[in-house]
Amino acid sequence: MFRQKNLYTFRMKFKASLDKAGRVVLPKLLLKKMHLAAGDELSVERNGDTITVRPVASKALLKKEFGIWVYQGRPSSQSICRLIDTERKKRLRMLLSS
Repeated sequence: MFRQKNLYTFRMKFKASLDKAGRVVLPKLLLKKMHLAAGDELSVERNGDTITVRPVASKALLKKEFGIWVYQGRPSSQSICRLIDTERKKRLRMLLSS
């Protein structure tokens, strides 16, 4: 699932090159403006000679059920407190960017 509305109001054009493993490094400014971090999922689409890269809307790891926050993610070696803090920061970034 992709973001339904365009929350990003800036344009950026840059040249990038592929490394030997076929990876592309995105500029820090772009990552910051798009609120992207290591581990975030991106969708890559090819249409003719055009490649489009879009952030994939992340599923919330915490969901409120009957007034109780329930962890919805995969098992992790991280502590639940760290996961809650990470999810809280992601939500704040999304709220502040809109």
